[in-house]
Amino acid sequence: MATALAASPLQAQETRLVDRVLVLKSRRLLELLHDGRVIKSYPIDLGRDPVGPKRRQGDNRTPEGIYRIDRRQAASHYHLALHISYPSAADSTRARSERLDPGGAVFIHGFPPGFELADPADFQKDWTEGCIAVSDRAIEDIWREVPDGTIVEIRP
Repeated sequence: MATALAASPLQAQETRLVDRVLVLKSRRLLELLHDGRVIKSYPIDLGRDPVGPKRRQGDNRTPEGIYRIDRRQAASHYHLALHISYPSAADSTRARSERLDPGGAVFIHGFPPGFELADPADFQKDWTEGCIAVSDRAIEDIWREVPDGTIVEIRP
């Protein structure tokens, strides 16, 4: 009985899954949430033109809105990558009405080879083409803890 009670907190922690990812662009922060509570947070770097939502391919902006993690890319130019379901139907409709290509290769990913020890908290430079970059250690945590289908909310 004592063994079962002692094991319960560990089991609860092991089964705790992230059910939402919140990206706060203006604060350069990514938060992992479970039942509305922040369980972990990481500093981030964004697209080279971070203010405002992504409008088209090549604008170097990070999208804003509600998306999902829809696939994983282990073999990436960056250290692990989780694809965000941008563009949404609304993003595509808006882009089409403006005769623009909305783009679509938006990921949460680590750093490229040669920058393995880089961390956005120290690097403090928006350098992606619209993705959300975290440290290699952070993307390994996020990769393990965030299941496919998880909601990603990106706020200004």
